[in-house]
Amino acid sequence: MSSPNSVTVSQVSDVTTVEVTTVGPQGPKGIDLDETSKVDGSVVYYDSSSAKFKADATTTKLTLVDGGNF
Repeated sequence: MSSPNSVTVSQVSDVTTVEVTTVGPQGPKGIDLDETSKVDGSVVYYDSSSAKFKADATTTKLTLVDGGNF
């Protein structure tokens, strides 16, 4: 019985099964986003102390002002 990742080759009295595998990451790395404290209007920012992108009530579109430190 073959699995989805195998090929079976039959020849009179000799049966050979070859399994196909891939090595390495599958696709590009995603963003590690902590959105557990998100609120309406949250702005995504990078927090170096946790090494994550965050969306929370601390930084929202209402807290951003002209000349603000963000």
